[in-house]
Amino acid sequence: MLRDITIGQYFPGGSVIHRMDPRMKLVLTFAFIVTLFLPKTWLGLAAAAVFLMVIILLTRLPFRLILRSVKPIIPIIIFTSVINIFYISEKVNWEWDWWIFHITDKGLSTAAFIVIRIVCLIIGSSLLTYTTSPTALTDGLERILRPLKVVRLNVHELAMMMTIALRFIPTLIEETDKIMMAQKARGADLDSGGLFKRIRAMIPILIPLFVSAFRRAYELAMAMECRCYKGGKGRTRMKILRLAGADWLALLVVMLLIGGLVGLNYVLPRAI
Repeated sequence: MLRDITIGQYFPGGSVIHRMDPRMKLVLTFAFIVTLFLPKTWLGLAAAAVFLMVIILLTRLPFRLILRSVKPIIPIIIFTSVINIFYISEKVNWEWDWWIFHITDKGLSTAAFIVIRIVCLIIGSSLLTYTTSPTALTDGLERILRPLKVVRLNVHELAMMMTIALRFIPTLIEETDKIMMAQKARGADLDSGGLFKRIRAMIPILIPLFVSAFRRAYELAMAMECRCYKGGKGRTRMKILRLAGADWLALLVVMLLIGGLVGLNYVLPRAI
């Protein structure tokens, strides 16, 4: 399961999505997340899902890789589905009762609607890190947060910390997997027993993980200091960010999508 967590990883490529300006990708990712909460109809949700599918095809990333980003949230999907199925008592056409269980077509419809929305949300968010290098992501964040310099906020260091934290997620996940395999090789039982037993079994994993994390942070700090890193003051960039025609076209398409989804909410009957 740990190896299926792909958040924070970057997969190089030459697609049109990879070549887009990181600032525009950040803005459009946030806009798409907001867009997913706009549709109240099945047609609107289908339009958002089709739009996401087109973006996936444009990235030229393996579809199996995209599915890996969904695996870690399967427990959340199941929990959300159960809550909506059994706690929505409103019906449209039919209902089913057995013992303490009460299921309606409205509950099933709402559960399916929310599951699709969550899956699209995770995949859409993952595409940002899949197609944007840590360096480009740092530059994009810094340029977007530049207005905060008015309140004397060190934008460069904030963007650097956010990017480093995101970049270290796959590294820590890989380190956790190695520690768990090493503990199992020494006879540790991590998969059986009750909840409290499993929590106690995680202590031999958490301690070396924290030690490894602090060691990596210290090594990174030393490497940055040896390279005379002094923050954003006086720094220059090898690549200057410039918005191209594809960036403005993508912005226009997303704005049209948002307008269309809002319009569908007033024309078609609500699904939830």
